[in-house]
Amino acid sequence: MANIESITLEVADPAAAQQFYATAFGLDTRLRVRESQAPTDGFRGFTLSLTVAQPANVDLYLDAALAAGATSLKPAAKSFWGYGGVVQAPDGAIWKVATSSKKDSGPAAKEFESFVLLLGAADVSASKRFYVDHGLTVAKSFGKMYVEFGETGPVKLALYGRRALAKDAGVAQEGTGSHRLAVASSVGAFTDPDGFAWEPAQLAVNH
Repeated sequence: MANIESITLEVADPAAAQQFYATAFGLDTRLRVRESQAPTDGFRGFTLSLTVAQPANVDLYLDAALAAGATSLKPAAKSFWGYGGVVQAPDGAIWKVATSSKKDSGPAAKEFESFVLLLGAADVSASKRFYVDHGLTVAKSFGKMYVEFGETGPVKLALYGRRALAKDAGVAQEGTGSHRLAVASSVGAFTDPDGFAWEPAQLAVNH
């Protein structure tokens, strides 16, 4: 079984990024940062998502992120699928916080049910085959639109078409340069068809 231990964001200022993420999301060892000056511009081809239990939790996370310096891309709102919003962290990473529930069931709490990495793929079917060949199992698949992989440990993985993912995030799909992202897992080192880098978990350390 493929186990994704953590996500590493490559940032210009690790200390500032660590402070932001500790204040906004508090993801402990699932999220790491390290310094990078690699050029990047526009949409970096991925989003990070927290799935929570109720709308009040969505608001609590998004308010904390905005207070810590994030920029709102999509204010929290109800939709046919639930309730959620999108922000962009000071380092440029895009975060969505959402719930399938439309009503609160208790006091607001900074608690999440899952932490999901969504990769924007040029060809979802090709990327799906690539990941299956690397030991991941498919939990849900909707043709060429969306793929969700099965048990991957602390971090879940899903694929969207790049255009659809950018639209969901509220940004233009164009982007160039480094993804500034590394996935630390038990499946070794490789680069996927869209240029996303995977590395052994022990290499994913903060600097």
